[in-house]
Amino acid sequence: MKRYDQDARHRVTVVLNGQERSGLCESRMLLSDFLRETLGATGTHVGCEHGVCGACTVQIDGVAVRSCMTLAVQADGMRVDTVEGLAEAQDRMSDLQEAFRRNHALQCGFCTAGILMSCDDYLKRNPDPTETQVRDMLSGHLCRCTGYTNIVNAVLETAASRRASSAQP
Repeated sequence: MKRYDQDARHRVTVVLNGQERSGLCESRMLLSDFLRETLGATGTHVGCEHGVCGACTVQIDGVAVRSCMTLAVQADGMRVDTVEGLAEAQDRMSDLQEAFRRNHALQCGFCTAGILMSCDDYLKRNPDPTETQVRDMLSGHLCRCTGYTNIVNAVLETAASRRASSAQP
């Protein structure tokens, strides 16, 4: 069995929001801390540090994961997308972010980055969700400010808009 020195520093290279980035970290460093402290991607928030609240959700190779439950070394060589990379251009928001704004789907905003990353992944897998399905998906996130209704409305609006634009010739 191979043993690792827990204090040894490892080079971790990821494709962060489309750009290759690397840094050194200890083997026990969480991906959330690596993103925030080493790579400066501070849009990823850390809430409970137990994988319960969902504020730290990012996408690894297109799949939503809790970065507080993932070691940075586990993401080595993978694509990591955070809320900073959700929009195609830095000077404007994605359609999902715009729908959140229009529907007042956030208040303090602490949980929003993680919710957006989960919703983005979910809509790629389920482009025509029902309200019940969206609520079920959101059950993995804790938000203390909203009643979730506006978040659900924003996700359903985005899904409908994407379906309508893909149906046009």
